Amino acid sequence: MVGVGRRMASPISPVVLFLLGFLLFPFVVSGDRFTVGDSKGWNPGVNYTIWEEKHRPFHVGDWLVFYYQSGMADVVQVDAMAYNKCDASNPISNYSKGRSYAFELNQTKRYYFICSYGYCYGGMKLSVLAQPLSPPSPPPSHSKSQAPSSPLLLLRLRCVFFFLVTSAAAAATFLDLLLL
Repeated sequence: MVGVGRRMASPISPVVLFLLGFLLFPFVVSGDRFTVGDSKGWNPGVNYTIWEEKHRPFHVGDWLVFYYQSGMADVVQVDAMAYNKCDASNPISNYSKGRSYAFELNQTKRYYFICSYGYCYGGMKLSVLAQPLSPPSPPPSHSKSQAPSSPLLLLRLRCVFFFLVTSAAAAATFLDLLLL
């Protein structure tokens, strides 16, 4: 009898593994995540200039997560002039659905956000400069070598880790299929 006592491999295993890796990849290689306003969120009465100074520098690939009360606030991306005037009449983008919004700093530039519900005049606005990832610093010439802690190195290490984990899982799945 052909196939008696042999377990059939699930043909979906490699597909599921690939999809899982594909879905997890952005979280492995993405930058830092910053909750705007920390525990106070995106609300009136928070000094976002001080918050920005506390958390800078921001880099390309970092995420700003805005938590706000639905129907009470929104997040409007504007240009510098509109930011200074608290003018949301010509927004770049407007995020008002739900109670949170995650925004990726995907270019080296200054980003401007305001609330269009009138709270901008009280300081509910944020300006953030996204800087490029800095290259790793050269090792010291006459001392013990230390691993640089630059964001670019961390990004590379995350990519290598992701590659090793997914490769090991794919190899295990392949071996499982061969041994059946």
